[in-house]
Amino acid sequence: MTATSNAASTAAATSASPASTAAADAGVEAAILPYPDGDFFGFESLLPADELARLNEIRDWMEANVRPIARDQWSRSEFPVHLIPKVAELDMISPVRRQGYSHLLAGMITAAIHRVDASFGTFFSGHDGLFTGSIELLASEEQQAAWLPDIYALRKTGVFAITEPNAGSDVAGGTTTTAVREGDSWVLNGEKRWIGNSTFSDYVIIWAKDVADEQVKGFLVETSREGFSATLIENRIALRAVQNADIVLKDVVVPDFNKLAGANSFRDTNKVLKTTRATVGWQAVGIQMAAFDVARRYAVERTQFGKPIASFQLIQEQLVTMLSNAQASMGMMVRLAQMEDEGTTRNEHSAMAKAFVTKCMRETVALGRGVLGGNGVSVDYEMAKIFCDAEAIYTYEGTYEINTLVAGRAITGIAAFV
Repeated sequence: MTATSNAASTAAATSASPASTAAADAGVEAAILPYPDGDFFGFESLLPADELARLNEIRDWMEANVRPIARDQWSRSEFPVHLIPKVAELDMISPVRRQGYSHLLAGMITAAIHRVDASFGTFFSGHDGLFTGSIELLASEEQQAAWLPDIYALRKTGVFAITEPNAGSDVAGGTTTTAVREGDSWVLNGEKRWIGNSTFSDYVIIWAKDVADEQVKGFLVETSREGFSATLIENRIALRAVQNADIVLKDVVVPDFNKLAGANSFRDTNKVLKTTRATVGWQAVGIQMAAFDVARRYAVERTQFGKPIASFQLIQEQLVTMLSNAQASMGMMVRLAQMEDEGTTRNEHSAMAKAFVTKCMRETVALGRGVLGGNGVSVDYEMAKIFCDAEAIYTYEGTYEINTLVAGRAITGIAAFV
């Protein structure tokens, strides 16, 4: 880690809690620690110098632009759309396919963004991985030429819509949104649910079942089209700044050109989901590091019985467990990224990683909330926000149970679900 990123990490931990600085007055401070950034096993040293510099650039941007407003945006359930042009200036969309960086750097960028704010990270991962990835993997060259320049530059933003009110884990066979070919157009009808930031996005990729052959296909739909509506879902406890919406499609007409050329069955959809499950694993790494940042700083600052609670054995055990979970998760994700760069990953690899890392994440954020005691349920101390956001990450891109069974099928040869 560079001096810049160390400073950013220290600043992140400092801003995470309004607790007293009694421990600092006593001379107990992060500066004396050999691992102020939490990179206990030096995973970032695996990056070449240019990629590490890119990671630090993005990390520092997040600290300067997102962290100061993240808690307030989360509490008000509002997304900072004014930052999107600044993200465009950072030129961070499609680091692997477009810019030629490694999957390892892409994963560490995802973790770094989520370490600051999971809601902002969800916007980034949704637009970059699910939406842009669908076009990169499944659109024709002509379609890519028409759409990708604006998408890469964030002149147009987009999201991915597959989940439905009554179809989540079984969406492969349970999709009820329909697509009917009529001449040179398609007519879409149905509903989608939990579609992040679709209230302000320009595009939505809608996955619908073609009534002619019963196959799930993908369509790029402009949100301005007649018959399309997106309504914000209220009363959410996780990723509150993300504008998750219910989408209704009522006789929405799209030209045949907007049907993704390579999206002709759910097997094609899985080409996208295999990659994005790995992305969610990196998100969970970032969430764990965020929880560790807050808990470690709080433990050093908070005094009870006349001394910092970090001096108590049980608190130290909890902090070590939190960091161990995060580092074990990082190790699995690093290996998965290396396999992605080698082209050797399979669906079960991404599934196992997503399941394991999010399971570790749940324990990590629960321990962190406990370290903060009563203050752990206040968004002012950030841990409550991290704790709640982890619940969404645990569930989306395939639940823990489904991803576990995908891996189980691979190691036994027996399917436990249809």
